Amino acid sequence: VQLVESGGGMVQPGGSLRLSCAASGFTFSNYYGSWVRQAPGKGPEWVSAINTGGGATYYADSVKGRFTISRDNAKNTLYLQMSSLKPEDTAVYFCNARHDALRRYYWGQGTLVTVSS
Repeated sequence: VQLVESGGGMVQPGGSLRLSCAASGFTFSNYYGSWVRQAPGKGPEWVSAINTGGGATYYADSVKGRFTISRDNAKNTLYLQMSSLKPEDTAVYFCNARHDALRRYYWGQGTLVTVSS
């Protein structure tokens, strides 16, 4: 079982990035997907979630209107499109796949996003 994030990096305020999370070793399409971030010196913050089919999405107020979560079950990949980035979006972003009925929860290793001029 593996979740591998990519797409992080440094970007100027107002810029955009797209994070990807490639899943393997399990049936990704049966799992809810989410993104959680952790800023330096702070606790984890839930960012966004998406249901198995991609038809329902949820966002933290801090990112609503700026971030878009999506998934491609054919490619076993979860995405987070981030726009209008702010310095306070600087954090390590982790993807998560969860199946509550099976009590299975998987995490990626994280990818660092730095928003700075």
